[in-house]
Amino acid sequence: MKKLPLITAILIPLGLLTGFMLSQPSNDEKIFLDHVDECLTIIEQEAQKVPMQGVAMVAYIPGDQTTTWTSKMKVVGKLADDKVNLLGIVYTKAGEMAVTLEDSGDESRKEIRGEFGYRGGTIVRIDSGYLMVAFSGGPADDDVAVSKIGLNWLSQKF
Repeated sequence: MKKLPLITAILIPLGLLTGFMLSQPSNDEKIFLDHVDECLTIIEQEAQKVPMQGVAMVAYIPGDQTTTWTSKMKVVGKLADDKVNLLGIVYTKAGEMAVTLEDSGDESRKEIRGEFGYRGGTIVRIDSGYLMVAFSGGPADDDVAVSKIGLNWLSQKF
């Protein structure tokens, strides 16, 4: 019985340390977290130049396929109105990119429930995974343009 307290004294801290280590973000996730707010501000500024209002979303996907992501969104003047849910649309764009790992707006995917072929999301491969940016609120070409500006800026940090 004297061994039980000793084993417990060793295993509990080891378990806590292991859990702590598993919950720590990767280096690239840290880079993402360090720069995501500035990226969203850049997208907001570009949208305001157009001018347009809507929702911006930026995400980091670790690995070769989407099993998880870290993301942040920002309302740029308008989340929704009585005719359109811009947050829903921006995440529809993100959902399509998460599956295809390509820019949103592939018209051939309209038959897939939950996807509507909305343009305005851009994605790029980095060493440790993918970065994706989407904007919803303006005409598709403007959504694509502000998304690309944000994505180009952010990808240079990796």
